[in-house]
Amino acid sequence: MTKKINLLANLKSDFASGLVVFLVALPLCLGIALASGAPLFSGIISGVIGGIIVGYLSTSHLSVSGPAAGLTAIVLTAITDLGAFNIFLTAVFIAGLIQLLLGFLKAGSISNFFPNNVIEGMLAGIGVIIFLKQIPHAFGYDKDFEGDESFVQSDGQNTFTELFSLLDHIQLGSFIITAISLTILIGWNKIDFLKRIKLVPPALVAVVVGILINEIFIRSGSSLAISGEHLVALPVPTSFEEFQNIFILPDFSAFTNVKVWIVGATIAVVASIETLLCIEAADRMDVQKRYTDTNVELKAQGIGNMVSSLLGGLPMTSVVVRTSANSDAGAKSKMSAILHGLLLLISVLAIPALLNKIPLATLAAVLLLVGYKLANPKTIKHFWKKDKIYQFIPFVLTFVAVVFTDLLKGVALGMIVNIVFVLIGNSKRAYRFRKEEYKEGDVIHIDLAQEVSFLNKSAIKSTLNEIPENSIVIINATDTVYIAHDVLDLIKEFKKIKAKEMNINITLVGFKKAYKLENSEGNKNTVTIEHRYNVMKRKMEPVLKQ
Repeated sequence: MTKKINLLANLKSDFASGLVVFLVALPLCLGIALASGAPLFSGIISGVIGGIIVGYLSTSHLSVSGPAAGLTAIVLTAITDLGAFNIFLTAVFIAGLIQLLLGFLKAGSISNFFPNNVIEGMLAGIGVIIFLKQIPHAFGYDKDFEGDESFVQSDGQNTFTELFSLLDHIQLGSFIITAISLTILIGWNKIDFLKRIKLVPPALVAVVVGILINEIFIRSGSSLAISGEHLVALPVPTSFEEFQNIFILPDFSAFTNVKVWIVGATIAVVASIETLLCIEAADRMDVQKRYTDTNVELKAQGIGNMVSSLLGGLPMTSVVVRTSANSDAGAKSKMSAILHGLLLLISVLAIPALLNKIPLATLAAVLLLVGYKLANPKTIKHFWKKDKIYQFIPFVLTFVAVVFTDLLKGVALGMIVNIVFVLIGNSKRAYRFRKEEYKEGDVIHIDLAQEVSFLNKSAIKSTLNEIPENSIVIINATDTVYIAHDVLDLIKEFKKIKAKEMNINITLVGFKKAYKLENSEGNKNTVTIEHRYNVMKRKMEPVLKQ
């Protein structure tokens, strides 16, 4: 039974964190809508629904949902192929239905198979992406859209060439505001009396100061003044008719179109995988170590996407950038995500003109810190010290692949490497055999593990091959519950042919009737011989020491 959550229990901290997430989400919603070739307000609608509806239905305490950068290419292609945005909305509705069904089928359980090193590698990779992508915005070079996470950009640049290009496009006013904003954000938590002001987050102070500084630049006629593409650009409806046009209904006459279903299924699969990855990451960020019901999360996302499509919004997922910003801002419960959605809704309706005064440089400062915390060098050191092969290599490969490709490809590579390592590890752990510890005349033990699959055949074959002539060998299957036929055949052949040729005295112990491999009744005395030898050795030790 799900424990009831008191949404008002931590209102002070959740309101402050909700404000921060709102400030981060606003330009991201607009940027992703722009990159997707969709109406700008479609991104805001998705953010509002992701915050209020998904936030309420979800059992995650930190996750924040909204339009995702990982879906931009799919959305852009789908709108072009389907020929109209309202037809595309029908595909989003279908995606929501599929996610709802996946939730009832308990498909969310697959998230339990994402290894920690892959999740941490994904977070570190996204942290580096956020940091590198925000540097141009911090210097006033805003050619690439906010929220872009792709290494290769739609404008022909890539993450690194964009950094070199900004040298010719530095806007000094933006740089000054970034520097002041970073000073506020970093210094706020170092001054005791400011740290105690929980209701006012430093990000909000930085935004207000950024707006005031830019207003001074503008009113004084300074060349440092920031305008146009360097500010938040939220469309402002000038009439009720324009406001009505914001909401676009799906064209359900396209419900029988096969293309629409293919797009819907694609969005459902990609959005669900990204959501499950983010939920695993969010649970790892949670200092209270609360766990999310991922099946409920899929249902919440499905309902969110269905409602979003009915209002003209983009498809959504749980998003790492907003979730990590939420965690860093000190969120205690999902009320923070709900408040961020409410703030998005209220502000775009009531104060759009004021929001359009926010410099992107200030928001870049907020995201620079979010990126740094996600890609903290301590994480890399942690995995290096933990295990230099089985933990560190998948972590680093996931991290690098996320930076240079995208989130899903990076995670896929990390999963593949982990699976390969598991197979290698299993092949080594299918039995216990340490030949270097044995001396001539000793009894060699090969103890089989609980499960011995065909993947272990090669390693066991090599081990049997290395057993020296005139040896005494005991193969113990007492603990096994399953042995593959390939391995059983291998042991039979070794016993009947190779052991006789090399004068190896082999004893089979603990083999079940189902294996159709008889235990060696006649050779059990080898166990007794070894036992007597060890007892005698222990008795003689005190005498030998004298």
